[in-house]
Amino acid sequence: MGDCEEIYPRLSTVYGPVESWRLGRSLGVDLLFVNSICSFRCVYCQLGKINVHTDKRSEFVPTRQVIADLHKSDWRSADVVTFSGSGEPTLAKNLGEAIRAARAITGKEVVVLTNAAHLNDEEVVADLSLADRVFCKLDASDETSFRRINRPVEGITLESVVEGIKNFRKTYDGFLAIQSMYRPYSETQFESLCEILRDIGPDEVQINTPTRAIPRAWFIEARGNYEETPYPAVTPRKVSPEDVASMVERLAERTALNVVSR
Repeated sequence: MGDCEEIYPRLSTVYGPVESWRLGRSLGVDLLFVNSICSFRCVYCQLGKINVHTDKRSEFVPTRQVIADLHKSDWRSADVVTFSGSGEPTLAKNLGEAIRAARAITGKEVVVLTNAAHLNDEEVVADLSLADRVFCKLDASDETSFRRINRPVEGITLESVVEGIKNFRKTYDGFLAIQSMYRPYSETQFESLCEILRDIGPDEVQINTPTRAIPRAWFIEARGNYEETPYPAVTPRKVSPEDVASMVERLAERTALNVVSR
């Protein structure tokens, strides 16, 4: 695919820092950069269209470029370094190498945001184990909803995702959070979600709400904060703060876990 400076000569694999309600000032690292690449195509994805829908790992951006971009970045004003970017960061085979480099250069905590679809891969688990904090996506408690919301690559199931997170939790020494996009649940679905969360036992459950427009096409600035999208976009349906607060309270009560929201 070539080095990223050849593709986006005025941009960087490192972006921000951007403001995050969970992390403060977050310096983003994008190991995908050459395209939008993910094993999910979530209906609410702020990146817009996922152009490369795959579960295959590869090296998309050389670590030497990430190192160069980190040195040129405003890393000193960041609270954390976060691997997310233009899709699913665990699809980058040099994730572990890049995590080591980011910590060596900045001395900051390293966070990885993942869709948790690849935790059955020993190499992915080894890479993620290097991070100080790992945030795993879990938006559904039944297979039908999972396929409708997250639209995974064929072969990825809700069961495989949940089992991967549970097994990772057993060996991971860092801070594990579950990220879940708010949506209405039936009582049966809600009970299933509570059971899954209790079985995982994360350090924190984060209830997100859709606040940003959903672009019709991918543009690289979507990985951070941007003023406006250059493409047509869909405005997500607003969620009332009262509904979110109610869900947070019910989840905390039924699971005895730390549940937070914006």
